[in-house]
Amino acid sequence: MTGLPLLITGGTGLLGLHWAAARRETQPVTLALHRRRIALPGTTARPLNLADPHDLDAAMTEDRIACIIHTAGLTSVERCEQDPEAAHHHNVTLAATVAAAAERAGAALIHISTDHLFDGRADLYDEDSPATPVNVYGQTKARAEEAVLRAHPRALVLRTNFYGWGPSHRPSFSDWLLTSLRQDRPLRLFTDMRYTPTHITPLIEAAMALSAKGASGIVNAVGDEALSKHAFGLRLADHFGLSPARIEPARLADQPDLVRRPLSMALSTRRLHALLGHGLGGIDAHLDLLRAQEETPAITEIRSL
Repeated sequence: MTGLPLLITGGTGLLGLHWAAARRETQPVTLALHRRRIALPGTTARPLNLADPHDLDAAMTEDRIACIIHTAGLTSVERCEQDPEAAHHHNVTLAATVAAAAERAGAALIHISTDHLFDGRADLYDEDSPATPVNVYGQTKARAEEAVLRAHPRALVLRTNFYGWGPSHRPSFSDWLLTSLRQDRPLRLFTDMRYTPTHITPLIEAAMALSAKGASGIVNAVGDEALSKHAFGLRLADHFGLSPARIEPARLADQPDLVRRPLSMALSTRRLHALLGHGLGGIDAHLDLLRAQEETPAITEIRSL
């Protein structure tokens, strides 16, 4: 897909910004913006109403978009639970509208889903595992997958959980951990919640490779290793040479005031391996990459936004 114009929704978010920065030297990139206005050199910023099919059609035509990367959505589990209507609008309705626009234009679509789709009773979930979400966020993301594939049967739907250096207005999970560790603040991380996180860079590379191969349907695009949030924090501290002394173990099962979350969100990557011949890599390689990127110009640029 080198050289073909991309439209990235959620253009001010962690994934949208990294995707734009990764692709801007090889293909035209339009960043779809909502409330926040930013400028990322080498890209075109375009205020876009994702609820308006006419606005979307105009963007597709004027910018000659060949592929939409749909990263926008309401990702706060708490906010989704508090306002189910807003969650459905942002996660289901807008996703379906974007998918329909891509289909009308004959453009490819990469839709970003989540690992938050199951009840957490299994050790590992594959693409055929029935969705059994335990909260509103998971329910809307499961419905979004169905709506997207109805509107755009050739769409590529990626279930994932990623981290990386985030913009100043929206720090990522790894940003929060590193800031807390460097400021010697206590951290309570869950020992009973397992997931398969990936660094954002190999995720983007794999997504573009899958799209170039014409892959469609649901693909789990996560790291090769399942671990707890607590174990992730300890590994992060070790790779950055920081003391883990302030990282305290906690249990999600002992947090009755939190919106319910699955204890296991770990995803199988067998289909990803079959399609690409490899996975995204393990935690150690990804944390080495995170550290190596910290002072690079592209990351400094993203973190300043």
